[in-house]
Amino acid sequence: MNKVIPTTQALKQLSLTQKVGQLFMPAAFINDTEEEIQQLETLISEHHVGGLCFFHSRASAATNFEGKKKIVVNENSFDTLKNLIKRYQKAATFPLLISIDAEWGLAMRIENTPQYPYAITLGANTENKDLVFEVGKQIAKDCKAAGIHWNLSPVVDVNVNLNNPVIGYRSFGDDKHNVVSMATAFVKGIQSEGVLTSIKHFPGHGDTETDSHLGLPVIDKSKAELVENELFPFQKLIDEGVDSVMVGHLSVPALTTNSNLPSSINKDIITGVLRNDMGFNGVVISDALNMHAVSKNYSTKGELEWLAFNAGNDVLCFAEHIKEGIQFILKNASETQINKSIERIWQLKEKAITENNSQTELTDPSFLNRKIAEQSLTLYHGTAAKIAEFTTTNFCTLTIKRFVTDQTKQAILDNIVEMKKEVKNETDILLLLTPPQIKPTNKFGFFDEEIDFINELITTKNVVLYHFGNPYALKFFKTDQTTATVIAYQNFKEFQDVATEHFLGNLEAKGKLPVLLN
Repeated sequence: MNKVIPTTQALKQLSLTQKVGQLFMPAAFINDTEEEIQQLETLISEHHVGGLCFFHSRASAATNFEGKKKIVVNENSFDTLKNLIKRYQKAATFPLLISIDAEWGLAMRIENTPQYPYAITLGANTENKDLVFEVGKQIAKDCKAAGIHWNLSPVVDVNVNLNNPVIGYRSFGDDKHNVVSMATAFVKGIQSEGVLTSIKHFPGHGDTETDSHLGLPVIDKSKAELVENELFPFQKLIDEGVDSVMVGHLSVPALTTNSNLPSSINKDIITGVLRNDMGFNGVVISDALNMHAVSKNYSTKGELEWLAFNAGNDVLCFAEHIKEGIQFILKNASETQINKSIERIWQLKEKAITENNSQTELTDPSFLNRKIAEQSLTLYHGTAAKIAEFTTTNFCTLTIKRFVTDQTKQAILDNIVEMKKEVKNETDILLLLTPPQIKPTNKFGFFDEEIDFINELITTKNVVLYHFGNPYALKFFKTDQTTATVIAYQNFKEFQDVATEHFLGNLEAKGKLPVLLN
């Protein structure tokens, strides 16, 4: 890989066309065909793109958020990722800034890599910022082992809307002070390893009910309300010193004279609010420009890329029309405008791209995950005494979980019929519940029949419920009628072990649910 030349030298040495190419960060996919890989290599060498954002496959990328296409499993994902990064760096005239969304580790995008807990789980560790720092640090080590310089996280959205379809578990919670505390620790952990971060999704995606991968969410609040809540974490972290801010695709009428223009391409919001009002001088990166909240409104190739740049974005993430975008920007932007962005981008490159990287092995998340499981386990309803009393009964254990992904609906419904027979004469039930999916679409993957069955159990039996997954899924269940409900947040073995220890009375539940469920 070529060495990063100093910023002052880059500003003199690069041609204007090369500088504009540096603004672009197209998507790269680890499951691409050889033909697609070569096309990206050509794009890098011919148009001097500045960086890449890695995704698992085209089927799992932003606009396929609802999973319409089948996702291919690649057992050697991590090696593929490392080899592709080396190939793409070789194709580049100037070193590429390599990024990925690793909010809970490389596992967010790359299978068979370390997975750390979701932000909502970390948010339940209200007294343990040191553990959150360690999570950031470990994730950064994994990024370095892959050749990644920039972790596009954390999410600092304050998730105050329990019907939020896209943030939810990715947020540290609904309390702005807890969000700031956890996000600061996470950022400092990542930075301690020399990896870059990006706080997102400015100006705040927490109070929305539309998924911006699919449509444009509207946040209809006054500017005073936004400053008080949504903008609060961004301001606090900017004051602490962050590398970059990612701007989301949101309609925020109170911050602009043009409410039809999404925040990601809105000069009032990026240049006016983020740069001028909030004093942010670092790199601004757009959320993925292929997301339907913006992409479906601009049919002229290159126009969206120009609008995003002109509004104040330095890095155009997941831009799909690079050749045309370069032409649009060359035609419309001033040299001063281009140089300002290049200076900011190049300073990030100088900071993050080093030739000496001793990190080659992936981390082992097990020990840290166990510690987080112990600190986050939350007694949501009932008391420890009630659970202790329950353990003396002749209880029956019932596990509701999808053990195979290709199970048919009929097989699942048949299973419910069997379970009904099993528990017919039981009075005390230990229910171990894992929602079929982490995302809230289609009731977290539950069928209505499953929800009805679980609620029937709760209302007719003595039920102690342990929940291994996104706590927002509990809104479908009558938890107030259980003997006790305990939230374990993740279905990792470490969290299951801690839940077992808690049930046996060997551990106290120390966590605090970081969101309201009603």
